[in-house]
Amino acid sequence: MAQYQGLTAEMYRAVVAIVDDRMKEIRVVRQEFDRLVEAHARTEAALNRLSEAQARTEAALNRLTEAQAQYQEASEARFARIEATLDQLVKAQAQMEARLRELAEAQAQTEARVRELAEAQERYQEASEARFARIEAALDRLAEAQAQTEAALKRLSEAQERYREASEARFARIEATLNRLSEAQAQTEAALKRLSEAQAQTEARVRELAEAQERYQEASEARFARIEAVLEQVVVQLQKLTDRTGKLEGRLLELTYQQKAGSYFGHLLRRPRALLPAEIEDQLEGRITQEEFRELLAVDLLVSGRPRHLAEAPQVWLVVEISATVDRHDVERARQRADLLRRAGLRAIPTVAGEDATMGALEEAKTHKVLMLQDGRSWFWEEALAEVLQ
Repeated sequence: MAQYQGLTAEMYRAVVAIVDDRMKEIRVVRQEFDRLVEAHARTEAALNRLSEAQARTEAALNRLTEAQAQYQEASEARFARIEATLDQLVKAQAQMEARLRELAEAQAQTEARVRELAEAQERYQEASEARFARIEAALDRLAEAQAQTEAALKRLSEAQERYREASEARFARIEATLNRLSEAQAQTEAALKRLSEAQAQTEARVRELAEAQERYQEASEARFARIEAVLEQVVVQLQKLTDRTGKLEGRLLELTYQQKAGSYFGHLLRRPRALLPAEIEDQLEGRITQEEFRELLAVDLLVSGRPRHLAEAPQVWLVVEISATVDRHDVERARQRADLLRRAGLRAIPTVAGEDATMGALEEAKTHKVLMLQDGRSWFWEEALAEVLQ
């Protein structure tokens, strides 16, 4: 079965599927947020147009007042009609201002709701910063789009200003201006109605977005919980695999030292011979107890031979404990089992061997004169040999 960084292919596909689901949810939330931003932009544009229409209305009223003062003496009847029209306009204007205040209050509530949603989103982002890094990139792009939108609005505002200046001549005739203003008032009321409906839709969309955000957070938490559970299982399996690998490495080292005893111990002993404790059972019988012999059976390797650089030296026995990484416990076991052989009358030297060793193992070996072999090199041989030959 294929492996991906210590994961099985099945577990890897499961993790990828969960992450893909999360990315789909994020894209859905992003699309809903984009639609909210577009609706809010349309609302702001409508308010800007309404403000510009209001400014034009006030300017027209100012010009109308001046013209009325000049016209009053010449045409009382027309002035009466104009005053009646103005009264109606004032009433309509008051109604429009009341509606604008209602709309402003609704807009303020919407903005407050949006701020609350933004604050909730910010708190969630602070708690899940690592999970939503890609969302931040998307928000950066949204900010750039917003800047482009503001630039476009600025250009539109400038164009509108030029249009207003070019249209000033159309307000010379007061009666025609009043008629157009009345029509514009009706259109304004219709626009306000549409804007109110759009505002209601925006508020409903904000509520939907808040509910979707809450559902998404709950779903995200559940998915992350499942991912964490899967990762915990992976960690347990990796730990088991590491333990098994360590055992296999130790066993492989034992076989290597048995098969290549001449290579590992030839620079210390003449004609070194690798044995297992069971092969010298006759020599040990009657000298140690059965429990002590069972303890010796756990020795990784016994090596016998005469010291190479001492021609008259007697035969010695190396009691070897083998580990991939030698630690204090290996040194202690080698000492205890070498003591058992010494009680049986054999010149036993405690020995540890491996590819690496801890600092604690080195200190213990040096203190207690234990021979150490590591990656083809040996330490404390002279001290350990002197200890057994004295």
